[in-house]
Amino acid sequence: MSLPVALPALGGLEGPAADFSNDTWWIALIKAVLVFAFLVVNVLVAIWAERRILGRMQQRPGPNRHGPFGLLQSLADGVKLALKEDIVPAGADKITYVLAPAISAAPAFLAFAVIPLGPEVTLFGVTTPLQVTDVPVSVLFVLAAASVGVYGLILAGWASGSTYPLLGGLRSTAQVISYELIMGLALVGVFIYTGSMSTSRIVEQQEGLWLFLPLFPSFVFFLVAIVGETNRAPFDLPEGEGELVGGFHTEYSSLKFALFFLAEYVAMFTVSALAVTLFLGGWLAPWPLAPLTLGGIGPIPAYEVPFIGNGWFGAELGTSWFNTGFWPVLWFTIKMWVIVFGFFWLRGALPRLRYDQFMNLGWKVLIEAAFAWVVLLGIVRGLQVYGFASQQQVLVGVLVLGVLVVGITFLLSARAVEETREEPAEVDPFADGFPVPPLPGQTVARSRGSLERTAVGARTDTTDPEEPRG
Repeated sequence: MSLPVALPALGGLEGPAADFSNDTWWIALIKAVLVFAFLVVNVLVAIWAERRILGRMQQRPGPNRHGPFGLLQSLADGVKLALKEDIVPAGADKITYVLAPAISAAPAFLAFAVIPLGPEVTLFGVTTPLQVTDVPVSVLFVLAAASVGVYGLILAGWASGSTYPLLGGLRSTAQVISYELIMGLALVGVFIYTGSMSTSRIVEQQEGLWLFLPLFPSFVFFLVAIVGETNRAPFDLPEGEGELVGGFHTEYSSLKFALFFLAEYVAMFTVSALAVTLFLGGWLAPWPLAPLTLGGIGPIPAYEVPFIGNGWFGAELGTSWFNTGFWPVLWFTIKMWVIVFGFFWLRGALPRLRYDQFMNLGWKVLIEAAFAWVVLLGIVRGLQVYGFASQQQVLVGVLVLGVLVVGITFLLSARAVEETREEPAEVDPFADGFPVPPLPGQTVARSRGSLERTAVGARTDTTDPEEPRG
């Protein structure tokens, strides 16, 4: 696998780089089981790690009772949920109510099938890629799977037959529609730059230069979008405890609730793995374990492995040894956990946004900025394809435009959030027909609402005015 001299032309999308011709049905089954086990183990560790990390951030111990350092706490919680009574509301749509958790969890596992965990290895005597499968449109497959997963949240809210879960499901619908547009625009930048939608091909094209550097705006937009897509803080609005009691899963208990919990964490790992695959070199070893070429501008040598290989540039052995065998699984896992740690950090550092702030950020700032970035990127790539610019000039131009787009996006974001903080000095608490308490800094206006409040108080007073009060 070598770094392409020039970026591919825009004439068509390239197919997968991985070769699955040697795979048999039992090899595919083994790889699928291994991926499932990989995700489940990571979820168990993530639940424990998140509680411990947030505990340290908030100056409390976190789980420390079950097992050494509380490592068995996630397993104990799973057993507890399995043994709880499974209560089904009387007014629920039984079939949809039961199917919704599975609809939410299954696509999160399914999307991981096209994520490459490493290069070709020998597994039980068969040479096969460390990837379940790959297709020319693998990235669109992941996006489609994420879209199907949200149906579980919507159906859970509707099938529960309760008001608060229904509101949580409606919030989830609006949230996913908004931030899937941003995610899609971020992915378009990768397609334009690499000329491929295949995950294995995109990883191959990052040997020497990871895409987060030339496509930094797409990387930023993608990170924001995946936080909104997975309903994680500060975008966990479909399950806001303050106003929705618990959101779409309020009426769920036992293993059905555990499936929603599992789906959230598996989806978090899936989108983190996709971010690693598209922007952070996938399973490729980082510098200084592998050489850095900066898109052909000039090689930065890697660390020479002692007693292995014969040069700084990692010939047949040497530094390329870190990108062979099962070593790449380690690099991939470390990169993925860096993104997952970002989810934990956001939850411990930021409060939940108001819903209007959340929508303003998506529709008034991020979608416009992502669209403008895609247009600019397409123009710059077109200049290279038609011979008006070299690869180095394209890289420099993309970097400059990326810095400008990210800077303008942050300015617009701050302005949009500031606009949502402006509240009217006076409010009518009965303007919508029901009492709404004033926010801090507001005063109650003497208006129709005040008269209605007086009238309602008079109607509820059933005391006979002629009867003496004693």
